[in-house]
Amino acid sequence: MALHGKKGAAVVVLLCVALLVLYVLFNRSAGTTEEDGADAPYSDRLQSAHPSKYPSSLTYWVAMNPEEHAVLKSYNEMGMYKELERITGTKVQFQHHTVEQQTDQFNLTMLMASRTLPDVIDSNWSMAQPDKLIRDGKIIRLNELIEQYAPNLSELLKKKPDIRKLITSDEGNIYAFPTIADDPSLSVFNGLIIRKDWLDKLGLQPPTTIEEWERMLVAFRDEDPNGNGIQDEIPLIYNKDTFFISYAFAGAFGITTEFYQDNGIVKYGPYEPQFKEYLALLNKWYAEGLIDKDYLTTDINVMDAKVKNNQVGAFNGWVASSIGKYSAMMKDKHPEFELMGVVFPKLGPEDQVIAKKQDKYEGFGAAISANAQNPEKIAAWLDYGYSQEGHLLFNFGIEGESYTIVNDKPVFTDLILRNPDQLPVSQALAKYTRMGSAAPFEYSAEGYSQYNALPEQIEAKENWVKADHNRLLPKLSLTLEEQMQEAAIMTDLLRYQDEMLNKFIMGIESLDKFEEYIHTLHKLGIEEEIRIKQAAFDRFKQK
Repeated sequence: MALHGKKGAAVVVLLCVALLVLYVLFNRSAGTTEEDGADAPYSDRLQSAHPSKYPSSLTYWVAMNPEEHAVLKSYNEMGMYKELERITGTKVQFQHHTVEQQTDQFNLTMLMASRTLPDVIDSNWSMAQPDKLIRDGKIIRLNELIEQYAPNLSELLKKKPDIRKLITSDEGNIYAFPTIADDPSLSVFNGLIIRKDWLDKLGLQPPTTIEEWERMLVAFRDEDPNGNGIQDEIPLIYNKDTFFISYAFAGAFGITTEFYQDNGIVKYGPYEPQFKEYLALLNKWYAEGLIDKDYLTTDINVMDAKVKNNQVGAFNGWVASSIGKYSAMMKDKHPEFELMGVVFPKLGPEDQVIAKKQDKYEGFGAAISANAQNPEKIAAWLDYGYSQEGHLLFNFGIEGESYTIVNDKPVFTDLILRNPDQLPVSQALAKYTRMGSAAPFEYSAEGYSQYNALPEQIEAKENWVKADHNRLLPKLSLTLEEQMQEAAIMTDLLRYQDEMLNKFIMGIESLDKFEEYIHTLHKLGIEEEIRIKQAAFDRFKQK
């Protein structure tokens, strides 16, 4: 990562620390410590939040996901942020990039190389070396700010020490206001989806093994399930950005596509012998026309177009932005269209399969940059999302528009669930809240259940959870030294790995070269990275 002026960065850090110390001392002398209000009723503390405690303005860097980008030019148009400005008086200048523009990590790295940073940086910090960014004067440590100026998040962390454990680095730093998904019902979002109506038309049962999947894909290719008399079906399509995200078929071979643990021993799926079997399967399916030939250039827009053209038989997707969106998109032109989220396939009926599950904290959150002139006020502003009112606003939007209260519970209105402009629920809700993306608040299980209330969505979640999650690693925290070592290893390693995996799948390179690939991963430092992850996992278990 490029740094611009180490002395300048150090001065900025020292000034920020000095100002913060003076501010804390002033407030203590004025009798406004957290302890003074600790015993006050929760609602009273919120009502005392006068706009003067918030910043008059701030800059906020954050990605927009495809569903948001389809209906908004900026978060300034989102109902949630309009209402937040009315409540707090804070005018926000959003700086957006989209998830299609490289990767979130790529954009974050480029941003951190800049001399001038926005006040708030909302991103995935999993690979961002947050402790180093704090040391280098890019973002600030939040522990004391949260304790002093964020009573709602502070109270939540006291009640949920497991969340505090996940959001605290091994250097002891809290670096971001976190996205929290604490309810077990929020742990599964993603999995394999098939055209149920095609399955019924061909007289097939939902597949549960790799063999049954292959039989189904061949039938999708050869038997004209879309009924147009042309062999234009795409049996299995992949979005290039989410190819390996759910472990889809890798789990059948007892591995994942990233790091996992086996009886306490950390392993790396693409470095294991079984990964060759997994690649052989994908190579076979690709050669036989069962996988979309254009998967390397298929982004979400291309995928949407192919689904809309009634060509796609199966894919890896999401409860809301796939099942919900596509069901709404196809119901008029193709009323027979029906999707089904199916269980992850096994090699044999009695085998176990590993599948992805979301942790309570996945690394997403909003950091405050060292450039911010009023970090204590920004902390108070971000804290609003964890209040009772903020929980409603961030999850449900505007009362009377996107939701109403029925029997003391928030319920989405027809504007969201049966949008008059025929918008999918995911896009209708994106006009009002960030519930469909990662943001600094705690997800509502009640809202999520309404958001994904179609029978096929409920069935999908029930099927996707039927897998072995015990071998997944929790979100691990690395020491500053480990973060730097990981960055040095994984950047080149992942670039080489992705290139080779695609060559193996497409037949550009023979799988006879798999051992050569393994040897290169070794040379690039995968064994050292496994040792880093093992040490972090061992520390996590001792916390």
